[in-house]
Amino acid sequence: MTAILPDDESFWSTVRAQYTRSPDFLNLENGYFGMPADPVRAALKRYQEEVDVENAFFLRKRWPARLAHVKALLAGFTGVAPDELLITRSAVESLNIVFQGYPFEPGDAILMARHDYDFSHDIVRMVAARKGLAVIEVDVPHDLEDEDAIAALYADAITPRTRVLLITHIVHRTGRIMPVARLAALARERGVDPIVDGAHALAQLDYRVPQLGTQFAAFNLHKWVGAPLGTGLLYIARERIADIAPLYGDVTFGRTDIDKLGAFGTVPPAPIMAIEDALAFHAAIGARNKEARLRWLARRWMDQVRDLPGVQIYTPRDPNLHCALGAFGIDSVPAAEVARRLMDEHRIFTVTRKFGGTEIVRVTPHLYNGPEDLDALADAIRQWAPPR
Repeated sequence: MTAILPDDESFWSTVRAQYTRSPDFLNLENGYFGMPADPVRAALKRYQEEVDVENAFFLRKRWPARLAHVKALLAGFTGVAPDELLITRSAVESLNIVFQGYPFEPGDAILMARHDYDFSHDIVRMVAARKGLAVIEVDVPHDLEDEDAIAALYADAITPRTRVLLITHIVHRTGRIMPVARLAALARERGVDPIVDGAHALAQLDYRVPQLGTQFAAFNLHKWVGAPLGTGLLYIARERIADIAPLYGDVTFGRTDIDKLGAFGTVPPAPIMAIEDALAFHAAIGARNKEARLRWLARRWMDQVRDLPGVQIYTPRDPNLHCALGAFGIDSVPAAEVARRLMDEHRIFTVTRKFGGTEIVRVTPHLYNGPEDLDALADAIRQWAPPR
C-alpha cells in the first residue's frame, strides 16, 4: 500500500465518505466498538439474506467452507496458522476460554496490572477463587514512560508460584501502549506464560501476532478491524492447545484441535462472513497508514490542550506510546460532569473510565472523524481551563 500522510485530507476524506454516522452528535467514543464501514454493513446485509433464505441448507452445506475461508484470511492477516485461531464473540470470551481452561494448580499465582480491563480483572479473580489461586496486582503509574522501569515493576512482582502474566497491549483507560513483547519475554524467562489482551491493538497498530512473543492472545474484531459487533478472536499456539481444557462441553474434537474450545452451538454466520470485507477495507487503507492517521487524530486534540492550566492529560506525551485512545480530566470538575456537558452543550459524545481512584474522560476518534471534530473538542475543553 502506498504511504499516505496522516494529514492528507484529500485522501482521508474519501475514507470518511465510506462511513454513515449519526447526524445528531459527534461521536468520540469509538473504543467500545468500531463502526463498520458502509461496504462492510452492506455485505453483512447480503450475507444475512443468504443465510435466511437458504436456512439449514446454508449451515449444513455452505457454512463449513465459508468459515474455513474466513479463518484462512485471518491467518494471513495475523501471521499465524488457521488451526491456531478460533473466532469468538469478543476478547472477553477469548480470555474466559483461556483462563478457565488453563491447567492451574492450587497455590499458583496470576500476575496482572491495575490498569487491565475490568472484565479481565473479574475473570482472573473468579478463576482464582474457584481454583485456590493467588492474585498479584502491579501498579503502573499512568505517567511512567520509562520501559525499563515498567519492566522492573513486573519483574519484582513475579514470584516462584506465578504461572500466568496478563499483559494488556493497549490500556483501554488511557491509551498507553505497553511494551508487550518485552514483558512477554520477561515472563517466559521466568517460566511464566504471558497471556496478551489485545482487545484494542489489533488493526489499531501495525503488527503481526508473532511479534508479541506469546502463545496465548485474545482480540476483538469488532473494534479496530471494523468487523460487525460480536466478533472476536483467540490465538493459541498449536503446541499449547492440548493444555487448555474446553469451557463448553463437546467431545467431538481432538485434544490438539482448537475447535474443541469453540463449541458455542449455532452461531450467526453473517457477522463472521463480513470479517472478510472488514479485512479488505483495512487492507485498502493500509495498516501503517491507518495507525498513523489515528495517532494524528489523537494528537490533534491533545496537543491543543495538554499544557492548559487545570487540564490533566492521562495519555503519554510520547506519540510512540499511544495511538487513537486518549484521556483527560479537568481539575475540580468531576469527569461525569465533563462528559455530560460535552454532550449536552456541544453534542460531543465521550465516556468516563476509572483509573485507580481517579475518574477520567476517554476520547477515541475513528477514521470517520476529521480534524474539525477534534478541534471542536479542544475548543470545548478550553472553556473549563482557567485563564493564565
